[in-house]
Amino acid sequence: MEYLSEEKLKALEKELEMLRTVKRKEIAESLEFAKSLGDLSENSEYIQAREEQASIEERIAKLENIMKTAVVVAKHHSSVVEVGSTVVVEKQGGKGPQKYQIVGSEEADMSAGKISNTSPLGAALFGKKKGENVSFKSPKGMSSYTIVDIE
Repeated sequence: MEYLSEEKLKALEKELEMLRTVKRKEIAESLEFAKSLGDLSENSEYIQAREEQASIEERIAKLENIMKTAVVVAKHHSSVVEVGSTVVVEKQGGKGPQKYQIVGSEEADMSAGKISNTSPLGAALFGKKKGENVSFKSPKGMSSYTIVDIE
C-alpha cells in the first residue's frame, strides 16, 4: 500500500496523463520514423525508440498500480506518529531538534524534510508517542532519537 498526499496524487495523475497522451504519441512517431530508415536489426534509432517505449510503459504501469492502491492522507495532528504526522526529534548526541514529515515512499525527499514511513527512522518512529526514545540500525550504525513533539 502506498501513502500519498493529495498534492502528490494530483502530480502523479498529471504525469500519468502526460505519459499516456503526449509521450506515447511521441514514441509512436519515433518508431515510425525509425522504421522508415530500413533494416531494423541494425537500426539504432529503432532500438532506442523501443527502449524508450518500454520505459514509458513501465512507468505508466507503476503509476496505475500506485493509484489503485494509494491511501490519501492529509497532514494532521495526532498523539502518535503516523503517515501525515510532522514529528520533531532530537538525535542523541546530535545538533538539536530536527523536524520531519512522515510520508509514503513515493513522496520521500530528505532535503524537504519528508521521510518515508518505510525508512529506518520513519519505521522506528511509527506508532510512537511524544517523549519516547527510538533506536534503529542505519547504514552508519545504530542511531537513537527522542521524540520531542508531534505536530
